[in-house]
Amino acid sequence: MSGLLDDFRNEFNKPNNTLVQLILINTIVFLLLLILKVVVMLAVIPGVYDFVITQLRIPASLSAFITKPWTLITYFFTHEDVFHILFNMLFLYWFGRLVDEYLGNRRLVALYMLGGITGGLAYIAIYNLLPYFHGAVGRAEMLGASAAAFSVAVGASTLLPNYTFHLLFFGPVRIKYIAFFYIVLSLARSIGPNAGGELSHLGGALVGFLFIKMLQNGTDLGQPIYWIMDGWQSLFRKKPPVKVSYRQRSASMTTGSYAASSSSSSAVAMPDQDEIDAILDKISRSGYESLTREEKQKLFRASQRG
Repeated sequence: MSGLLDDFRNEFNKPNNTLVQLILINTIVFLLLLILKVVVMLAVIPGVYDFVITQLRIPASLSAFITKPWTLITYFFTHEDVFHILFNMLFLYWFGRLVDEYLGNRRLVALYMLGGITGGLAYIAIYNLLPYFHGAVGRAEMLGASAAAFSVAVGASTLLPNYTFHLLFFGPVRIKYIAFFYIVLSLARSIGPNAGGELSHLGGALVGFLFIKMLQNGTDLGQPIYWIMDGWQSLFRKKPPVKVSYRQRSASMTTGSYAASSSSSSAVAMPDQDEIDAILDKISRSGYESLTREEKQKLFRASQRG
C-alpha cells in the first residue's frame, strides 16, 4: 500500500505531468468514494455515503446550488461508475496528450477547467430555462468529467483536425470525425433519462472550440485559470530570506534578472520560415507523431502569425 502511495506522490511531483495528475485526481476521488461506500455498507451506517456524494454533485436547482457553490468544481472530478470514469479518462488521455504537446500543460488545465465549469453552468441553465426539465429540477444532480473531457477533445480536434488515431476494428480515423461522432451521440442521447447531462456536455465542447479559435487569433481565454494557478503555487513556494545588505540586494536583483531571462528564454520563440519548412518536411516524411514537443509548439506559434 505504501508503495502505491509513493507512486502517486512521485507522479504528482514530476514536472510537466499535468495530464497524468488530472487523471490521478479523478481516480483517487473515485477510489475514496468506493472505499467509503463499502465501509458504510458493511458497517450498516445509513445516509453517510449519500450525504458525502451530494456534497460533490452539482444540483440542477439554483437554490440548492447557491448553498453548495463548490460543486461547480467538484462535480467534474467525481465518478461513481467504473465505466463512466474509464471512458472519461481514456478520452481525456487520448486528446489531452495532443493539447499538452502542442500548447503546454497550462492550457490543458485551462481547457479542462473551463469546459467543466461551463458544462456545470449549462446544466443548471438547461434545467431552469427549458420547460421540458422543470418537473425534474428539484431532484436532478450531475457528476462526471464528461463536459471537461469534451472540451479537451474538441479543442484538440479544432487545433489538429486531420491528426489520425488508429482505432481497433476501424483503423486510422481523423480526430475531427471522432469528436463529431461523440457530439452527435450526445445529441441523440439528449432524449434519454440523462437528457440534461448530455446537453450540458455540449457546453464543454463549445468551450473547446472557442478556446482554440480565439487562441489562434491571439486571445487566451485561460488567463483567469493561469492567474489562479500561479496564486495557488505561490502559497506553497518557499520565499527566500530577506537580508538588508547592498551586496545581497544586488545579488538578489541579479538572480531575479537571470530567472526572468531564463523564464522568457524557455518560451518557444516565433520560428522563421526555414524552421517551418523543415518541420513541414518532417511531417510529410514521418507524420505528426515524429515531431518533438518544441517543434509542435513552434508549428502552433507559426499558425498564429498569419
